[in-house]
Amino acid sequence: MKKGTLSAISVIGGAILGAAGVSRVTGKQIDDKQKMSDKHLALFQMMNQWVRVKQEGKDLASYLEAKGYKRIAVYGMSFAGETLIEEFKGSSIEVIYGIDKNADSIYADVDVFPVENDLPQVDAVIVTAITFFDEIEEKLSAKLDCPIISLEDILYEV
Repeated sequence: MKKGTLSAISVIGGAILGAAGVSRVTGKQIDDKQKMSDKHLALFQMMNQWVRVKQEGKDLASYLEAKGYKRIAVYGMSFAGETLIEEFKGSSIEVIYGIDKNADSIYADVDVFPVENDLPQVDAVIVTAITFFDEIEEKLSAKLDCPIISLEDILYEV
């Protein structure tokens, strides 16, 4: 085989392999973007339900009181977690602490711990990170002897 033909085959083969590699990265990036989009849609729908609950004159504190939960922890200290803590100000529900994987970089009105820490006992943990609820519930159930509840579930039951 001539040297020029061998070089052409190498270039074409390299281009095909390179394109396959790019499409894999692009496919993963698309998958990551879709997961992020799904997460934000679920969060939007939950927050929309929260607005509906408020418009109906209902409040989460009364719901938790009826269940016997007075001392709670909040898992997920982003927007929904901050809003939940604010919701309970002036009520009989006491947020004892927050839990978040980024605990070291979060500033909140309560102490925030990573899930790996020893966690003080509470009546219930409310999880605001709804798209990862099953994994979070499994981790927390191994550490705490209390109900682990999705904020989304509360909002549809209240």
